[in-house]
Amino acid sequence: MKILVLCYEYPPIGGGGGRVAKTVAEELVRRGHEVRVQTAALGFHSQREQINGVDVFRTASARRVPDTCRVHEMGLYCATSLLPVLRHIREWKPDVIHAHFAMPTGMLAWAAHRLTGVPYVLTAHLGDVPGGVPDQTDRLFRLIGPLASSVWKHAAAVTAVSSFVQRLAEQAYQRKVERVLNGIDLTGSALPAPLNEIPRLVFVGRFNPQKCPDFLIDVLAKLPANRWRATFIGDGPVMPAVRSKIEQYQLADRITLTGWLDGAAVERTLRESDIFVMPSTSEGLPVAAIEALKQGIAIVASDIPGVIDVVTDGMNGLLLPVQNQTAWSDALGALLQDPTRLASFKQASLEKAHDFDLRHVVDQYEAILHSAAVSRA
Repeated sequence: MKILVLCYEYPPIGGGGGRVAKTVAEELVRRGHEVRVQTAALGFHSQREQINGVDVFRTASARRVPDTCRVHEMGLYCATSLLPVLRHIREWKPDVIHAHFAMPTGMLAWAAHRLTGVPYVLTAHLGDVPGGVPDQTDRLFRLIGPLASSVWKHAAAVTAVSSFVQRLAEQAYQRKVERVLNGIDLTGSALPAPLNEIPRLVFVGRFNPQKCPDFLIDVLAKLPANRWRATFIGDGPVMPAVRSKIEQYQLADRITLTGWLDGAAVERTLRESDIFVMPSTSEGLPVAAIEALKQGIAIVASDIPGVIDVVTDGMNGLLLPVQNQTAWSDALGALLQDPTRLASFKQASLEKAHDFDLRHVVDQYEAILHSAAVSRA
C-alpha cells in the first residue's frame, strides 16, 4: 500500500502522539509499504527529509517550540498542508490516508477526501473527543461540533488509542470505534533491573498543568529524605513553579531536572529507575508509561480512566486519588519501605508490556488501512 500519514506533529517535534505516528509509520515501511508523512515544521520554513525509510514533508506552521502547539498553530498547519496533500494525491496516488489526531488533522483528511475521494482512517487521542480534556477543549468542540461530526462520519474507519478514548468517541459520535493501543518495540526488553539501594523515581512529560509536576514536588517533600531520589525529564510552562518548590523544600540534592532528553537517554533513565510517577489530571494513553512497562518499573499514577490500560492497581503499580497529597505521600512512602512489593510490581510491569507489542498493534493498523483502501475500489 501507499499510505499518506497526516499528523500535525512528528518527531523531533511534538509529544507522545507524534511518537506513536512515527513508530507505526516506520514499522509499516519495514513491512514493505510506502509511507509519506505530511506534518508541521517549526517556524515558517518548509522542508523534506527521510527518517528511517519514511518520507517526511514539513510545512510552515509558525510553531514556536517543539513540545507545545497552540490552536492557531494547528490551524495554520492544516491551511499550509492542504495543497501539499492534494499534490501527494495527484502525483504519488496514495491508497489511503491515515490521520493521527481527529482534531485538527482529521479536518485536513476530510477536506482531501471530499476533494479527491481518497479514503481516510482516523486515530483519535484524548483531546480529539468531547470530554477528554474538558477544561481545554469543550468550548472548541461547541464551536466546531457540526464539522467534527462530519469528519467522523465520513472516515472509512476510526481507531482510538485507549479504552477510555474509545468509549468517549463512541458516545459522542455514535459510530464504531476500534481500540488500537499505542505500541512499543519490545526488542531488547529484559528482566527488570535490581532495586536501587535508595529507590529512584522518574517523571517524564511536558511540564504543564495537566501533568502536575509541581504537585509531585509537594508530595515528595513529605517523604523521608533518605528513602528516595527522583529524576524529572521534560520541560514546559510549569518549570518555574517546579524550580521554586524544589528550592522552597530544599530538595536540590534529591531531584534532578534534565530537560528534554533523546529517546536513548530516556530509556536508560527509565531502566535505572524503580517507580514511574504520573500525577496527571487527564491522559489518553501515555506513551511514556508504556515505555516504563518495557523497562520493568512500577507505575504510580492518578486514578483516571486514561491509564486503566497501563496500570492494574495493586498488580504492577498503584492508582491514587487525583491531586490528593496525603494519599499520594502515604502510598508512595509505604511502597518505598516495601521492597518485596515493589519488586513484584516491577516484574508485573514487564509482563504487562506485552499487551502493547508494536508488531501486534501494527497488525491491527495494517488490516484497518487495507480494508479502507479496498473499500474505495
